Amino acid sequence: MRIDMKKYIFIIGLVFFCAIFSSCLKNEFGIVDLTMDDEEEVDVNYIPSLVHPGILHTMSDIERMREIVANQEEPGFSGYKKLESDPLSSYDYSIQGPFEELYRGNIGGVSIQGKYESDFNAAYQNAVMYAVTQDERYAKKSTEILIKYGETVKTILGDDTTLLPSIMGVKFIYAVELMRYLYPQGMTDESFNIVCNMLKTVFIPVLETFMSTPAYSNGNWGASVGMTYIAASVLFNDKEMYKKALEFYLNADDNGTIRNYIDGETGQCQESGRDQAHTQLGLACLSVTCEIAYKQGTDLYSVLDNRLMKGFEYTAKYNLGYDDVPYSVFQDVTGKYSNWDKISAQDRGEFRPIYEMVYNHYVNRKGLDMPYTQKVVEKNRPEGFYYEHFGFGTFLFNDKK
Repeated sequence: MRIDMKKYIFIIGLVFFCAIFSSCLKNEFGIVDLTMDDEEEVDVNYIPSLVHPGILHTMSDIERMREIVANQEEPGFSGYKKLESDPLSSYDYSIQGPFEELYRGNIGGVSIQGKYESDFNAAYQNAVMYAVTQDERYAKKSTEILIKYGETVKTILGDDTTLLPSIMGVKFIYAVELMRYLYPQGMTDESFNIVCNMLKTVFIPVLETFMSTPAYSNGNWGASVGMTYIAASVLFNDKEMYKKALEFYLNADDNGTIRNYIDGETGQCQESGRDQAHTQLGLACLSVTCEIAYKQGTDLYSVLDNRLMKGFEYTAKYNLGYDDVPYSVFQDVTGKYSNWDKISAQDRGEFRPIYEMVYNHYVNRKGLDMPYTQKVVEKNRPEGFYYEHFGFGTFLFNDKK
């Protein structure tokens, strides 16, 4: 058979072009093969542009929040009023610290945990209030807290050292990001460098030590570490950190990854047999990682056939009172937490303010159905505050349909 060389060359060229174009699409729109199965490792080769502000909210998000307030648009406006009325959102807030040494629990019978947690949340909430209202008094309060802690904190002590910079650090980092890009006259180059140096020398080494240590904890630890690490990568404009955060979320041998925390068939979570509070904490941290990445052009929400959505639906259903959710003994990666033989009723029905953000993504943005999460959202609107979470989701995560 005679080969038409012109057609042959055209076909070969077309195949080569498609391969290259496919690779470009892969890099541009997010690095994951969404058809992968549990045995496949994801090749992380995506480098973000790193948009600022870009930790949970970009300028378009902030403009959307301002629009909600200006138009008194419901249900978001009720969420805003809840944020506005919270004492930690006040520009008259009295700072409880700062402290040279941070620790959870108590040391020598003294506890400062509630004080710095209050300060970090006040910095975060005042930053949001400034972004929305543009009232400089909120910005001054937020930057005052951030700079004082940046100048003062020297170390983290005691037990649970990993949880302190991971759970609370993300709000601190979020506030720094907003103030840096929305209020540079207050978060000057000098102040920004002071605050970032504190984070890099005190907070980040704790996270990196955890990430390089063989798994030993329940999944909410790793999920919270990954959440704060990706937030820090955006703040520092560090693309290698960003890539490392994606690697951890997708491929790490830890209970706190999307693959290991949520069962792909049922949505059961690694801590479902422990209690519902820790389960919701783990899910919340995974979702924050997804939202930060999404704002930077990486779709982690859809990984493993929208596995995060399955975890939220499973947990929402059980906590709404349904007793027909499937349960099996969960084989965690450490082997230490694989003996819970039934789903835990502890903290059942105590809904954390974590559901609006994922509902906004999967339903408002993507047009998918989350019937049980929807029931939780409707039950708890407007979503309020809890110290471990960003909260106020009815207002903060409210894209137009």
